[in-house]
Amino acid sequence: MILVTGATGTVGRPLVRALRERGATVRALVRDAGSVPAEWDDGVEAVVADLNDAGSLLPAVDGVDAVHLLTPVDPGAAGQARNVIDAAAKTGRPRVVLQAAIGVGRRTSPVRFFAAHAAGFAQVNAAGLPWTVLAPNGFQQNFLGLAASLRAGILALPAGDAAVSYVDARDVAAAAAEVLTTEGHEGALHELTGPEALTHEEIAGLIGAVLGREVVYRARTPDRARTALLDTGLDEWRASGLVELYGMYAAGEAAAVTDGIPRLLGRPARSLAAFLTEHAPALRATPTTSQERPA
Repeated sequence: MILVTGATGTVGRPLVRALRERGATVRALVRDAGSVPAEWDDGVEAVVADLNDAGSLLPAVDGVDAVHLLTPVDPGAAGQARNVIDAAAKTGRPRVVLQAAIGVGRRTSPVRFFAAHAAGFAQVNAAGLPWTVLAPNGFQQNFLGLAASLRAGILALPAGDAAVSYVDARDVAAAAAEVLTTEGHEGALHELTGPEALTHEEIAGLIGAVLGREVVYRARTPDRARTALLDTGLDEWRASGLVELYGMYAAGEAAAVTDGIPRLLGRPARSLAAFLTEHAPALRATPTTSQERPA
């Protein structure tokens, strides 16, 4: 039995699918019983628990062989990770596969979102649990959230002119499924990237080719990006965190290309060009409402 936290999210949902394709039984942690995807079969046990409530996590962790630990982007994420790890240490000491940000364990990051990842890494070591870390770069899926501005011909981010090796979240999920269902990964830290690093000007060109029109990259200043994010209704903590994240990209700290995906999966990582082509209908579609949060 494998426990997946964040089971309905960008990585969690394809991870549950990948685990079932491998024949693994899954316990999927959800916040609301009404949010269970229709695709889940009898091999997926949905369990309602609150990452902020340590007591609610004990039944979720009890009896599992491994835990995929992914905390949400939240000011309380470090405490949430600690709650899961503490519960795991009390209920049979399963393997923990921690999803963290690229660079965890080898540098201190100024990005507030990553503090929980560093804290989780320290906590799982302190608890003495067997662990593996998966550390992906930024997700290719993030460009889908910018679809409205992309249709207007603009890719506006505070990312400077450095390149980023964006990775497909489905590749991250497939890597997690491999680690969770096979042996030999204890104590390993796998950094996961796409197959190439591209500047955002180059990415704008790829998106333009998919949309059949010119898309121009505009490098916003951090202050202007923060204001734009706040104007969409995003809270200050998350808005500032996103600006910090793109500042890390602008500093060239997300440009490395690793062999993590090919080494784990025996195939190349999906390219951003292939991802954009696959999702061309979504990028071209005009939604009735937009939840986009341009930076």
